Amino acid sequence: MLKTVIFDMDGVIIDSEPLHYKAYFKMFHEIGVDVSHAFYESLTGQSTINVCKKVCTHFNLKLAPETLVALKRKHYKALFTSGTELELIDGVFQLIKNYHENGLTLILASSASMPSINMVFERFNLDPYFKAKLSGADLKQSKPHPEIFEKAAEASGHSKNECIVIEDSTNGIKAAKAAGIYCIGYDSFHSKNQDYSNANMKISNFETITYSKISGILS
Repeated sequence: MLKTVIFDMDGVIIDSEPLHYKAYFKMFHEIGVDVSHAFYESLTGQSTINVCKKVCTHFNLKLAPETLVALKRKHYKALFTSGTELELIDGVFQLIKNYHENGLTLILASSASMPSINMVFERFNLDPYFKAKLSGADLKQSKPHPEIFEKAAEASGHSKNECIVIEDSTNGIKAAKAAGIYCIGYDSFHSKNQDYSNANMKISNFETITYSKISGILS
């Protein structure tokens, strides 16, 4: 029986990828590395620290990954604060309210840092709908490792076979599957070159997964 929905944030709740893209490439320019779009896309869904570790290794940088993280977050915060382009994904707020009104427990499990998560939740007043928020930046492992979804299920108070995950990235889907949790792959206009083949279900519109349509999905 479905009792919990675990949401990713970037690419599922908000269209933040353009801001992350700009922030990362400002940081790449600042440290003098030429990152290809293919390499960048392969890192989608991972925490900032893990992205920066891979960049340091790939380019054999002497800089500490934490230095790159600080630079990227500086640029992201400036873009977030000054810009008006950040919006909720079409239909997701209605879906969140629909699940909440039908008694489902909602958990946020994002690779974003907790300050970034809190900025988004404050801007769009999402806290009343969610029982818990988890940041991959606070964990030992990053997606595609299942740790964040295992902890999200624990935070919900329900078993993993009573949970589903909504994810938009290859690494996020792999993490959900590795955790043994039913995964809905959201093929968003904003999610480029991601692999949804491992998802239990693939969607492109949130109206297809309202409570009445998926309440029996785990039966």
